[in-house]
Amino acid sequence: MKLKVCGITQVDQLLQLDELGVDYTGLIFYDRSPRYVLNKLRSEDVQKLDLNLQKVGVFVNASEEDIMTQIELYGLDIVQLHGDETPAFCKHISNAVSVIKAFRITKYNEQNIDWMIKPYEEDCDYYLFDTNRKGAYGGTGEKFDWEILNSNKINKPFFLSGGIGLDDVEKLKSFAHPFWHAIDVNSKVEIADGVKDIRVIQKLIGLAIK
Repeated sequence: MKLKVCGITQVDQLLQLDELGVDYTGLIFYDRSPRYVLNKLRSEDVQKLDLNLQKVGVFVNASEEDIMTQIELYGLDIVQLHGDETPAFCKHISNAVSVIKAFRITKYNEQNIDWMIKPYEEDCDYYLFDTNRKGAYGGTGEKFDWEILNSNKINKPFFLSGGIGLDDVEKLKSFAHPFWHAIDVNSKVEIADGVKDIRVIQKLIGLAIK
């Protein structure tokens, strides 16, 4: 199982996560997020870094032009589309970089996950399943019932997201799915918005990841 730490806003924390062996880091390009990277992290500072981890740009209903610009400026390896992007839009972006398509799960749509993901099967590289809260595109700190994923026909590697932290270690150890690729952590491993508690992340890696 791999680890993605999302909502990074500091160069030194990028370096620390890389040293810890974190697989992915998320840079959020959604201006309504308190972790909006353009207000906090200069592209030239990111470009200088020699990192083993992969940089994931998180976008919500952004234009293709904006996404392509940030791919170049920040050297993004992957784009995460966390809004209402169409399969055709995902396919177009996937011609440039790998694409994670995010799906927001609620008690009202949890039985229709197959229906939600089917149009995207050929047009993205990964899925991400997050908790849906009205008016929010991720970062809610809330969890959905992961077990519902086992009752759907998911046949692509996916990221599990939504309020995951140290309190979920035993639950993570007991969850299993053949296409579960990584966990995505954010608010539950923070000291403040966009500032991660590196000790908590290190502990999470030791207990649940490696």
